[in-house]
Amino acid sequence: MSNRTLTIIKPDAFKGGKAGLILAHLEKQGFKLIAARVMKLSTEQAGEFYGVHRARPFFGELVEFMTSDYCMPMVLEKDNAVLALRDAIGATDPAEAAEGTVRKLYAESKGKNAIHASDSDENAARESRFFFAETDLIRA
Repeated sequence: MSNRTLTIIKPDAFKGGKAGLILAHLEKQGFKLIAARVMKLSTEQAGEFYGVHRARPFFGELVEFMTSDYCMPMVLEKDNAVLALRDAIGATDPAEAAEGTVRKLYAESKGKNAIHASDSDENAARESRFFFAETDLIRA
């Protein structure tokens, strides 16, 4: 079944000129781009988006990183989109990511790992609504 997920090309990859390479990589794997925008998150936006991690020790560092420069949120569509995207991007730490995954190819470190991906269909829907109105999405 074809469904949608959210990804964000993070500030390290966007600033490093890797956004097009990452999108091309994902499109070659069968993902269809449904919506995209370039933006700089405010501290409040990043804190709200990553609120699930608020109690974790890396929360402040994550918010600081995600507000450090521009990023590129995107909605992608593919069969089993959430799982397919998580497979395509690889492990959080690029040193542990499988060959050919986005993080193995484009991430700098565990903290600067190039890309975010939703972890469930429910979070994909919630996270997509955070960045995009229904009218922003391409209708198939």
